[in-house]
Amino acid sequence: MSHVLVLGASGYVGSRLVPTLLAEGHTVRAASSSEPAAERFGWGHDVEWVRCDVTDADEVAAALTGVDAVCYLVHSLDIRGFEDRDRSGAEVVRDAIAGSGVRRLVYLSGLVPEAPASELSRHISSRLEVEQLLSEADCSVLTLRAGVVIGAGSTSFEVIRQLGTLLLVQPVPSFLEHRVQPVAISDVLRAFVEAFADEQLTGTIDVGGPSVLSYSKLLGEASRASGLVRLRVPTVPVPSTLVSLATAALSTAPFWTVAALIESLRHDMLCREGQTWVPADGEPLLDVREAMARSVSGDGPESALPSDASWTAMRAPGLDELRAPAVVRAGASLALHRLRAVLALVT
Repeated sequence: MSHVLVLGASGYVGSRLVPTLLAEGHTVRAASSSEPAAERFGWGHDVEWVRCDVTDADEVAAALTGVDAVCYLVHSLDIRGFEDRDRSGAEVVRDAIAGSGVRRLVYLSGLVPEAPASELSRHISSRLEVEQLLSEADCSVLTLRAGVVIGAGSTSFEVIRQLGTLLLVQPVPSFLEHRVQPVAISDVLRAFVEAFADEQLTGTIDVGGPSVLSYSKLLGEASRASGLVRLRVPTVPVPSTLVSLATAALSTAPFWTVAALIESLRHDMLCREGQTWVPADGEPLLDVREAMARSVSGDGPESALPSDASWTAMRAPGLDELRAPAVVRAGASLALHRLRAVLALVT
């Protein structure tokens, strides 16, 4: 078993990966760019916490001391210049691994569409750049590429679910007919477990579930999982910038994150044939409908955790108890989120 440093342990995937690694017998050093807060997590007192900004060479060197493996889960989509920060972090970690004793590095990236590099979104281009930089590290390196991760608290899933709840009539621009191959968070965790068990496996592997569907149908599945009836209506072509603004206005996710994700919808996001992860244990992968059902039923890693980002669990006080319609609750939660943001600016 390994001593694993999880960079980004307090994020969505990290908060679920750490207990998974502990259950497999690994010891874990949990790293966060903010001040560690063990009490936020059920496993928080079972790990060693360190504060680590991946762009700080001294903090990275200290975090790497004595570990055998590194899990890299750091992404900066919530800021405008995310490419520069992610590039810097990857370079610092790559350089720090030399001579550190680290044998294994696993990075979670995104699916890459079959398109010329010049046509890729800033989000995907940045992921590829980080992937390339980390692949140069002086150890065994594996990149897991995943698309939309299904589970309560996942940024891409929460944006889809919030839109699927709030909008009774859902406009569907033509680019939402591009296909996607989402994957349940529980299956992503299984892929990580296998990645740390087999250090001979290197390069890139795509991680996707058995369901291939359009983004518009994925939106419909989110509504269905919540027991809601919604109407989706095709629309004339709309600029992605306008869609980003509208989506950000109708969800509680950070604006720059939404803009980066929307820009990536211009291509099919599917796993590559022959380069797709197949579970070694032979257990089937969850399809979209089952993964979404788990996300709303509170079953397994797909369910929400108290430690998930606050914007993913917005509630309007009293409306749940009054059994108000879902669209009313969603609208009130969004309004409350906006009000809190305004108050934060003026206080």
